[in-house]
Amino acid sequence: MASRFVTRKSKLCSLQKTLTFSSLSAIPSSKFINPNTANSLQDPIKPYFLSFCSSFTTSFISTKTTKKKKKRKKKENSKTELVQHESTRFQHFEKIVQRDAFFRFLIRSKEFLSKQPEHVLRLDDAGKLHRELGFPCGRKVSRSIEQHPLIFQTYRHTDNKMWFGFTDLMEDLLEEEKSIMDQMEEDRVTKVRKLLMMSAKKRIPLSKIYHCRLLFGIPENFRDRVSKYQDYFRIVVENDGKRILELVNWDPALAVSALERDFIVDEDRVKKAFTFPSSHEKSLDFDEIDTRKLNTLPLVSPYSDCSELKLWSLEAEKYRVGVLHEFLSLTLEKRASIHHIVEFKEEFSLTKHTYQMLQKQPRAFYLAGTEMNWAVFLKDAYRQDGVLIEKDPQVLFNEKLYRYAEMKEMESCV
Repeated sequence: MASRFVTRKSKLCSLQKTLTFSSLSAIPSSKFINPNTANSLQDPIKPYFLSFCSSFTTSFISTKTTKKKKKRKKKENSKTELVQHESTRFQHFEKIVQRDAFFRFLIRSKEFLSKQPEHVLRLDDAGKLHRELGFPCGRKVSRSIEQHPLIFQTYRHTDNKMWFGFTDLMEDLLEEEKSIMDQMEEDRVTKVRKLLMMSAKKRIPLSKIYHCRLLFGIPENFRDRVSKYQDYFRIVVENDGKRILELVNWDPALAVSALERDFIVDEDRVKKAFTFPSSHEKSLDFDEIDTRKLNTLPLVSPYSDCSELKLWSLEAEKYRVGVLHEFLSLTLEKRASIHHIVEFKEEFSLTKHTYQMLQKQPRAFYLAGTEMNWAVFLKDAYRQDGVLIEKDPQVLFNEKLYRYAEMKEMESCV
């Protein structure tokens, strides 16, 4: 049995040698001899075997290669995509929007703590009030407190719990702000009267005015001061308990917009500030007086009656642009966010295309921020460097508050 196995093995070996050398003899020497290589001259068969083996040894082996994944660019959406293209971006306005985001905790916490007894709040309770205090959800409120050491401070109370409140400096600033509110009360009452005169039904819910009070410098206790001005407006309580502020007397002297006053001073500048398609004007059915008025003043007065205007007519759009222009002129910093504008959507007969409408007027308005959270500025109210031309006393106070809020030590104050 063993001899038979040896015999079969020897036959296989001799057959393999015969096949190998016979196949090599049929190949010309030029196919495997490299005259420029010394090793090739010494062993002319070796190059052939290397090519022979390489062509067969890896053909049936499946190897896995790691493919580098290309990083996908994050798709822009309305939350992140900026309104303005880089070529038309005005950095001074963009920085103001960023400043508002940075001081969100300062402003909201200032308002919230001012209503608390002794102006203090337990730290454990504050950690659950991220919306009311304006700090990011999921973060510790202490991190936001530490950013403004001259404004807020923490301490351990007698109950062995940590509390936070205002510093002595901030308490003094609050008294200063209260004094400004008292001095500017007549001006704020005028602003509210003009808002009511612009509204479609000459009435606005008190809750909306309260929600946007900081935009106009209206004091927190304005609802309690309304009774002092019964000749101007009154509070009506509806069946559902909602309190509505209604206009009592119409004052023609107040029914003049800021744009109309500017028109008297510089007619050409005001005309060039707005652009409307002239093709629509021909299709409108106006009498000669209305047409003359439409061509003279670029916008329709925000204090005019808009009930008869067709929703999508050119005159209706001019009216809505005029309302927003006057609305912004009444604000402290001549600007407002989308949230403030949406608040008065019904009262000012605004449509869902307000964003697109403002974009069509780049000479008068500047839209900053993202498409989801944008703010609109009155361009003529600012200098080229982005500084307000006229500053309300409340604006000057806010700027001083921001300076203190950015400081880490009192010695840095000038």
